[in-house]
Parts: sequence; structure tokens; C-alpha cells
Amino acid sequence: MLRVRLRTEVLIVLGLSLGQSAVYAVVTIVARLTAGTPLGEQTAALNPSRSARPYLDLTYQLLGIGFALVPVALALFLLSEPGRRATARIGLDLRRPWRNLGAGVGLAALIGVPGLGLYLLGRALGLTVEVQAATLNQHWWTVPVLILAALQNALLEEVVVAGYLVERLEQMGWRPGAVVGASALVRGAYHLYQGIGPFVGNAVMGVIFAAYYRRRRRTTPLVIAHTLIDVVAFVGYTVLPAGVLASLGLA
Repeated sequence: MLRVRLRTEVLIVLGLSLGQSAVYAVVTIVARLTAGTPLGEQTAALNPSRSARPYLDLTYQLLGIGFALVPVALALFLLSEPGRRATARIGLDLRRPWRNLGAGVGLAALIGVPGLGLYLLGRALGLTVEVQAATLNQHWWTVPVLILAALQNALLEEVVVAGYLVERLEQMGWRPGAVVGASALVRGAYHLYQGIGPFVGNAVMGVIFAAYYRRRRRTTPLVIAHTLIDVVAFVGYTVLPAGVLASLGLA
């Protein structure tokens, strides 16, 4: 009975968050592959402007970031137990800050550099769309909002897919390999709209992050790593000259 309840709970949480994104991503990649334009000539714009009026755009951006964190609150609420906070259960706290920072930077380097290489390989093979990492109009608040968006992505993905999902699948009696594989598959699936390369790269990231979580039971280093990767991508795309981006194969 407990396993049925947990299975239903997991489906609801994923259906309200990254599982929903994964379904849309699958539909999107099918649409891309069946379009008349080759996959390599298509684009995917992240963090777009939502209004030509700057302060209305800022309002939309902040609302989007805030509401995207609701599934994080739901997952933490469901993981909480009498006498034990969910944040302590999944290691989402500020204890051992220097160790967390060191692990986060190391994981970011481990994932970020090969990830960029895999993206460029996918672009060369025509298996990956051109990802425009930040298409916000230039305002004084553009970079701070992109940093907040990076932190939001990190919290959502690491709390839900690395922390919550691993905990619940283990409670349901899944074997370690199946737990890591499921977490990685979900992570790869909601990036599928970007093409085959990002799917593979994020699935590999998912294996590493889920295995790390199972060993350490801490999501803070994962959040740090993910935030750093996204900040470099989002802010770098915004501030680097077009010529530099083109030389890197990013524009």
C-alpha cells in the first residue's frame, strides 16, 4: 500500500514539474525532427524577454522564477518527517560551506567542460540545435535575473531529481542502478528539446549527480555546481562579444 502511495506521489510531483517538462520536450524533439528544417539549423532560446516594457519584463521574470520553485517547496514538504527537516534529510543546508563549495566547483568543472565539448560535437554532427542561452533584452537587472534563473534551475532540478526522486525510489525498493538510471533518464529527457547531444550530456550528468547524492546524501554541492554551470552559460552568452561566441560555436 505504501509503495502505491509513494508511486502516486512521485507521479504527481513530476507531473507538476520536471516530468511535465520531459513530456513537452519529447513532443518538441519529435516536432523538430519532422520539420522541414534540419535539426542543426534550428534554435532554442532560453531565458527570453517577455515584454518590451523593461519593468513589466522584470516582473514576469521574477514571477516565473518564484512560481518555478513551488515544486521544490512541495518536494521538501513531502520529504519532511516529525523531528527531521527535509532540508537536513537531503543535505540542503549551509553546513561545511568550504567543503560544499570545493565539491561544487569540482563537479562543475567535471561536468561543464566535457558538456561544452559534447554540445559542440552535437552541433558539428547536426544532432543539436543552436542553444541561445540568454535572450533577455539588455537592462540593468539582466545579469542579476540570469543569476537568479540559474539558481532556480539548480534548486528545482537537484531537489526534485537528485534529492526527492532518489529518496522516494529507494523507499519503493528500487535497486541502486535503477534509481540512478531513472534519475538520469528524467534529467536527460527534459533537455531533449535541445537535441540528442544535450540529452546524452545531461543524462551523463544525471548519473554522476545521482551517484554522488546516494553516496553523500547532500544536495548543496549539486546546487552549487549546477548554479555555476548555468551562470557561466547564461551570463557568458549575454556579456561575451558575438565574435567570441561565434568562435566557440555558440552563435
